[in-house]
Amino acid sequence: MTIYVGNLSYQATVDDLRSVFAEYGSVTRVVLPTDRETGRMRGFAFVEMAEDAHEDAAITELDGAEWMGRQLRVNKAKPKEEGRGGRF
Repeated sequence: MTIYVGNLSYQATVDDLRSVFAEYGSVTRVVLPTDRETGRMRGFAFVEMAEDAHEDAAITELDGAEWMGRQLRVNKAKPKEEGRGGRF
């Protein structure tokens, strides 16, 4: 399972996210997408953890929590749909 983390501060880093989620278990991967044209962070991230139970605990505890001045949206990531996110 992958966790979606939305409404992130633009100052958040991969290491920041890794340390916050590590409180709930072993973090296997953090992806912090950036805009292709500007290189700026897009305000969301994806976090993967070693065990589903740890991911569930992190979602429960962090969804709605204030972090770096922003109220986080944390939930299970939805699979990317075919044909979305591109041009016509």
